[in-house]
Amino acid sequence: MADLKYYDVILRPIVTEKSMNSMSDKKYTFAVHPDATKSQIKEAVEKMFAGTKVKKVNTMNLDGKTRRRGYAVGKTAKMKKAIVQLTEDSADIEIFSGL
Repeated sequence: MADLKYYDVILRPIVTEKSMNSMSDKKYTFAVHPDATKSQIKEAVEKMFAGTKVKKVNTMNLDGKTRRRGYAVGKTAKMKKAIVQLTEDSADIEIFSGL
């Protein structure tokens, strides 16, 4: 397992129509480091965003897609996605508030 600091765990937020609809239930979607565990993701969210309390973390490992460019065949990078659900009394994550 990799020695990850909390600021290395969350790579970027995922902003799609489906993830924006789930924000009303206090569920936020992030792209995370492929070696990150659920407890590391929970710790990173609570440290990076003040006033948040994580209730549950769901993760998904996404394999890279096969792509062709003429005769050459390759694969895109694999990634890990995390859906973080906050508690009812938790503060909202502010990076999503302007969207």
